[in-house]
Amino acid sequence: MPLPDGGAGAAAAVVLSAFGLERAPRLEEILRATGVFSPDEVGVARELLEESSTDSAAPYAPPPPYSFLGSFTPDGELVGFACYGPTPGTDRTYDLYWIAVDPAHGRAGIASLLIDEAERRLQGQTARLLVVETSSRSDYLPARLFYARRGYAEAARVPGFYAPDDDRIILTKRIQPPTGRGARSA
Repeated sequence: MPLPDGGAGAAAAVVLSAFGLERAPRLEEILRATGVFSPDEVGVARELLEESSTDSAAPYAPPPPYSFLGSFTPDGELVGFACYGPTPGTDRTYDLYWIAVDPAHGRAGIASLLIDEAERRLQGQTARLLVVETSSRSDYLPARLFYARRGYAEAARVPGFYAPDDDRIILTKRIQPPTGRGARSA
């Protein structure tokens, strides 16, 4: 998940909002533009978006398993997104599955806005822990540094997971519930 993300210049001009399947072609463009995701990985992202876009308005339908949060320019162009969801079988643990920003909009603070908003929303759901999995490849170094700056720590490493010389790195961050007046207890 390469996320070179510097200041907040262009980030002030974006709007954060949920989105659905109608944005799938643009989501795929963003992932391909990063140059690090395989066609299979792009397909998985689309599958998650499709699964999150099922008709949850149907009677007794469970909530979608994945939440997609997009950053949009004032003219409505999707320029980055985050995807997160609850980890099955856990007590308030969530996975951050994807975060990606179109390289044409990189280093503008968009990834920081996305992760801040995802964490804020998870606090509102009394999430306890957010887990990120990433690669040990050198082209993922900017992503690992980004997460480290955001308070994520390496919790585990699985050598040779993705490929013989490509470890799976698992990062975690404790999500603190809001405090003060009107805060919900966990």
